Amino acid sequence: MRAGRTLHTYYGLFIFVLLFILFFPLLLIPIIFKNQFRLTGIINRWWAKVLFPLSFIPYRVECRAALQRNAQYIFCPNHFSYLDIPAMGLNPTNAIFVGKNDMEHIPVFGYMYRKLHITVNRSSLKSRMNTILRSLKAIEEGKSLVIFPEGGIVTPNPPHMAAFKDGAFRVAIEKQIPIVPVTIPHNWIILPDRTPLRLHAGRVRVIFHAPVSPAGHTLDTLETYKREVFQVIQNELTQCNSTNKH
Repeated sequence: MRAGRTLHTYYGLFIFVLLFILFFPLLLIPIIFKNQFRLTGIINRWWAKVLFPLSFIPYRVECRAALQRNAQYIFCPNHFSYLDIPAMGLNPTNAIFVGKNDMEHIPVFGYMYRKLHITVNRSSLKSRMNTILRSLKAIEEGKSLVIFPEGGIVTPNPPHMAAFKDGAFRVAIEKQIPIVPVTIPHNWIILPDRTPLRLHAGRVRVIFHAPVSPAGHTLDTLETYKREVFQVIQNELTQCNSTNKH
């Protein structure tokens, strides 16, 4: 069983790298032509929709409310597994990621990630503040964002989330952009965050909840806004994992 999981993991990694090589020329278009930023989300979606079937990982995307085609959103998913990043590529709305700068150091992939997305060094106050400014600018440019509000894979006890950081909620309130809570309930079982990384059998589910408007919120009520979004995701995580539907 362990040997089979190891083989599946290496095979999945091979497929990921192969698809990146194939899609990289297309990703150069939004890198070179900044006004074509929507292609980033489109290409990520193609990549994810090919990656999971070829890796023998079934997936299902559920939208609990219709997302307006031309509206902007900030998507806030729980984050327990490295599989969450490609899973968010299944996002029906074109968006860029705001994430840790660790991936910048990966050859070629790091170049793409740095050019198309917003990176942050969470150990640096200056970097965190700059990320907020860049996120505000991205919203002004018409982009939607994916921000993992826990700040990384940090919880010691999935499926219970860690406390949310402020960044996504500050941007939402400042720009009056709704936050879409996203629940990814089973990736922590399919690809647990432990060494060595090994894929397990299971279905990737990505659940997009109804947008939560920042209307009526100010920075003084930021904690209330965070709790509202947190509770939507945590309730779904609890329900999905108690019934073990995946």
